[in-house]
Amino acid sequence: MHNLIENIFGWCEPLLKSWGVNASMASYINTALNILVLCALSYSIYLIFRIVLVTVMIFIAKKTKTKFDDLLVSNKTAKYIAHLIPLLFIYKSVPIILNDFTYWETIFGKLVGVYIVLLVLWIIKTVFNALRDHLKQTPKYSDKPIDSYIQVIMIVFWIFGAIIIVSEIFDIDTQKLLAILGAASAIIILIFRDTILGFVASVQVSLNDMVRIGDWITFDKFGADGDVIEINLATVKVRNFDNTTTTIPTYSMISDSFRNWRGMLNSDGRRIKRHILIRPNSIRFMNESELENLKKIQLISSYIVHRQEEIEKFNSKNSIDKSIAINGRNLTNFGLFRKYITQYLHNYPGLNQDMILLCRQLQPTQNGIPLEIYAFSNDKKFENYEYIMADIFDHIFASIKYFDLEIFELSSNLDEKNQAE
Repeated sequence: MHNLIENIFGWCEPLLKSWGVNASMASYINTALNILVLCALSYSIYLIFRIVLVTVMIFIAKKTKTKFDDLLVSNKTAKYIAHLIPLLFIYKSVPIILNDFTYWETIFGKLVGVYIVLLVLWIIKTVFNALRDHLKQTPKYSDKPIDSYIQVIMIVFWIFGAIIIVSEIFDIDTQKLLAILGAASAIIILIFRDTILGFVASVQVSLNDMVRIGDWITFDKFGADGDVIEINLATVKVRNFDNTTTTIPTYSMISDSFRNWRGMLNSDGRRIKRHILIRPNSIRFMNESELENLKKIQLISSYIVHRQEEIEKFNSKNSIDKSIAINGRNLTNFGLFRKYITQYLHNYPGLNQDMILLCRQLQPTQNGIPLEIYAFSNDKKFENYEYIMADIFDHIFASIKYFDLEIFELSSNLDEKNQAE
């Protein structure tokens, strides 16, 4: 290679001297012509290798089933490699062309060397970008924080690249430079503190499977409520349901608490857990005429008949004095309403009947007695889920008056005034 370059660029100066041109002028003319030749040859080499490499890579990409080579083409890896080959030619040619100009030879040699290192790093980056895109398209790895791992690997390469560049520019031995960096490791750790914490956090997030790309998470501290679209070394990006984007530090995923809805989305239903407040003074025992009227409600007609027979047998057997309603066993409007709602839920098509489904009474509060619906909707899509829940409670609000029950609500000044009148 060295002899070939000498043959290409070493012919002009002897020819000029043989023509009687003085040594100094011959050197300048020789250098100028050689620079022009170097530029022309380098550009020609670049064009040739660009056409060849790009064509070959596209041909291979079309013939193979894997998508990795297609991604190499889209990331322009072959184009950057085509840049590298003429640069190596220039790097080898500069000492020969500028042999008579030691100062400029040193400067241009170092600049070309630095450019080669940067270009190699860029080629490595395009390869890893293609690998990242390929893994993201693979179902097995699509939900993993691939960006974090690629960024860590690239940081290592950039550190080594920076060491080589500094060694090249300042003519420092690489081993001595590494020793200096080792002594300054405390400062380096301080500078890259966030990066180190982000890397540790991303590894823990991945190993513990805390969050994946595509997960719906809620992070109140950062106002995030939406789908995870990216996990990298420093941040986790969430696209909120209002189409805004929230950026969360990766370290916060292990240091703070957030809610991941993946379990719900992977389950057979989405939970409905909502209650209404019943006024305690509207709860009472039911008399015979009221029960006969409620038997017209088909969902609890057979239940009322069965419970009446059971209660009458018990009261008769124990000689209960029914002149006062509190004696013995009785049906209440609240109990019948709970039974009605339970039956209604079992007949509602939007609920998963194989999961927990109940209407329960909670601990009484100063605002009334909570009557809670605990069930799971079949449809987990947000708008459909909200429709199902609203539909159920619409029915509850409309049907409660048939049981002579009242929902608790705070009285306004106008209500109090009307009651006083």
